[in-house]
Amino acid sequence: MSDQLPAVIVLDQTAVVNTGGGGTVPVIIAAAGEQASWRYVEFFTANIRNPHTRRAYARACARFFAWCARRRLGINDIRPFHVAGYIERLQDEAAAPSVKQELAAIRMMFDWLVIGQVLSMNPAAAVRGPTHVVKTGKTPVLDGSEWRRLLDAIPTDTVRDWRDRALIATLTYSFARISAALKMKVEDLRARGAGWELRLREKGGKQHVIPCHHALAEELHAYIAAAGIGEERKAWLFRTAKGWKATVLSEEPMAQADAWRMIRRRAKAAGIKAPIGCHTFRATGITAYLENGGTLEHAQAMAAHESPRTTKLYDRSKERLTLDEIERIRL
Repeated sequence: MSDQLPAVIVLDQTAVVNTGGGGTVPVIIAAAGEQASWRYVEFFTANIRNPHTRRAYARACARFFAWCARRRLGINDIRPFHVAGYIERLQDEAAAPSVKQELAAIRMMFDWLVIGQVLSMNPAAAVRGPTHVVKTGKTPVLDGSEWRRLLDAIPTDTVRDWRDRALIATLTYSFARISAALKMKVEDLRARGAGWELRLREKGGKQHVIPCHHALAEELHAYIAAAGIGEERKAWLFRTAKGWKATVLSEEPMAQADAWRMIRRRAKAAGIKAPIGCHTFRATGITAYLENGGTLEHAQAMAAHESPRTTKLYDRSKERLTLDEIERIRL
């Protein structure tokens, strides 16, 4: 940005100003001056490290300021009742979790502007979002027989087959997030005493080391041998395959979209009708662990969750017990 703000452009019906560095700021922020504009851009670029969170928060703030602009509000005109009115309207259009996320984004953005001395108070600080309590997650979970059927349905004819088996096993046995699994290098499977361990790079750049289940170690070693990448210690572990025959790997890592498509394709081939995705295996592994006597405390540590409440969302063992009891009804 320069001393003179550039021209206003319209993006997705939201009035924004191009910063000249690839970013945009709402006209309400731009009208408050260059300090406010830079502070707004820095909220997303310097303050939020996760790219998914950054995109979601940017959309939320853009929508809110577009709503304010249509009401001819300046940045200093926004009051708590304006934010409350926006959230009230939003509840008619979106689910409670989405509304809570948007309010969190707006509140954090205003906090950032207050700290940067752009504003004297946060108009969203006192606004309450909708009540939403989640005790059970919505991610589809496979039982042991379904999971085994899925894995057994994947042949071992090509290196892509071995890769897919190894990735599914990694997500299940290590409780890894798909983002962490796809960031693994070959060297992240390391010897540990008589066994092996995995090194995962979790959210926020945190490294998470976990012992490797013997069944997972077998799948990973079989894949690494089939791919011939054992000596490429610094290379990506899970890579895209070249050509439709899938006999050779590229040097590029799989993207999350690649993994999702692979899982849906493999599930269909195995006759699994549930709309499973990458997160299914994290939930499946946690549920299987708890069903077999594992503790919530250890599951939380293995999954790298900050709170045990998050881990409980993945536990579907009680759902299955209820279904077993229902099946006792015989007429």
